[in-house]
Amino acid sequence: QVQLVESGGGLVQAGGSLRLSCVVSGRSFTKYTISWFRQAPGKEREFVGTASWSGHPTDYADSVKGRFTVSRDNAKNTVYLQMNILKPEDTALYYCGIKRSAYDYGDYVASSSYDYWGQGTQVTVSS
Repeated sequence: QVQLVESGGGLVQAGGSLRLSCVVSGRSFTKYTISWFRQAPGKEREFVGTASWSGHPTDYADSVKGRFTVSRDNAKNTVYLQMNILKPEDTALYYCGIKRSAYDYGDYVASSSYDYWGQGTQVTVSS
């Protein structure tokens, strides 16, 4: 059974930082691209950032480039999202997802490319 568990969300002031974690079990972690998405109330789930199975390459949504960093610790089956210079518009429920196919880095922006998701962790940025 594949499981993804996010943690690390919380309430932070604008300009602050948070680090989210996503622990994966039930699938060969080192073979799969894992990405972060977010969903704000009343909006669609949107791509935030991704890292391939080896940790590189990575890519990010334009709205977070230069502020957010995705990294992986394959020994701990964990993917991280370091978020710096947070803005109120970053407020959302953040999810990690694992791609359907091993060694696949294509089309990582589409949520349909992922078959398992975590339950989400809430990030709230106050102004």
